[in-house]
Amino acid sequence: MLIAPDSFSGTLTATQAAEAMATGWRRSAPDDLLSLAPLSDGGPGFLDVLTTGVVGESVVVTTTGPRGTPVPGALLITDDGGRRTAWLESAQAIGLHLLDAGERDPGTTSSWGLGELLAAALAEGVERIVVGLGGSGTNDAGAGMLAALGAGPRDVLGGGGGGLIATREEDLAGLAEVRQRFAGVELVAATDVASPLLGLKGASAVFAQEKGATAEQAQLLEGSLGHFVDVVRRVAPAPLDLLGSEPRRLEREAGAGAAGGAGYGLLLLGASRRSGVQVVMEALDLSGLAAAADVVITGEGTLDQGSLQGEVVAGVAALAAEHATPAVALAGQVTISRREAMVLGLSGTYAVVDRHRDPTAAMADPVGTLADRAARVAATWSPRR
Repeated sequence: MLIAPDSFSGTLTATQAAEAMATGWRRSAPDDLLSLAPLSDGGPGFLDVLTTGVVGESVVVTTTGPRGTPVPGALLITDDGGRRTAWLESAQAIGLHLLDAGERDPGTTSSWGLGELLAAALAEGVERIVVGLGGSGTNDAGAGMLAALGAGPRDVLGGGGGGLIATREEDLAGLAEVRQRFAGVELVAATDVASPLLGLKGASAVFAQEKGATAEQAQLLEGSLGHFVDVVRRVAPAPLDLLGSEPRRLEREAGAGAAGGAGYGLLLLGASRRSGVQVVMEALDLSGLAAAADVVITGEGTLDQGSLQGEVVAGVAALAAEHATPAVALAGQVTISRREAMVLGLSGTYAVVDRHRDPTAAMADPVGTLADRAARVAATWSPRR
């Protein structure tokens, strides 16, 4: 049996969720052999799940949080196919979880600390950097990150997305030099979403309000980021699209809107974008584990429409299907239909909080309630029952 969940946001880390599921499963099926592989889609917990499953060296650093206060961070340094690779998690520096409710304002929070993490990775002499993007409390198109690397003044680029409306060409005088620093490094943006930077599906329109912005502020942020992109385009013309003769519009590319547009900033530095969950599954060799399993159990806090868009549950279900292994999902709540679950590749979905259970009681003991649900699921799905 393979247990490979995402975190249950706000209640359990992916590791805690996997352990709770295993505890419940063993209660009903003590003879089953369980493999635990907690996962991440690039957001909070990205580095934790890699550290537990990949051989490497952790390097502790101090970085800067979204409001300018020092916060702890880390790099995972590995030998990836003969290449010295640094893995880092943007949420350690710019995560929404670092902000109290009253501090959440994506017009003023900055991705500066992510630039510091990237600089620390370069100082390790790596050939490849993989950045997990997700769960940010910022919305500045990676401008603060670029400023920390030397692209321009902190007071203009590092003050949050709202201030980018004042960006001038001279404020990006160091961008060419920053891009050159990354020219010999393979840079990968492992994102939890495929959103572009701008537009109705972009960073400001979709995510700014959950980071503390009003609807009016989200519109202002859209204008600020659009202005920033125009200035960048004049300072650093994009390369031509390989399939045509037009310049690439980096702001339109999948993943550019990830982590408040930090994906766009990384694309400016030459990054390629990949699905965060795919990157993690490959690093942990989840394909081999899925092939050897009788059943794959995955899960997350809420199984909803967002789960259909390439998050952990979708990635695990697709991988299990490749090996003709049944996959079932446990979630705090399930809001998708049975048909949608089947299209996703799931053979079953099970909610911890159902119509017979008080949600408040479930939240009071998330480990116990998840373990109880897993025990009931094992009674149905264990091959030895």
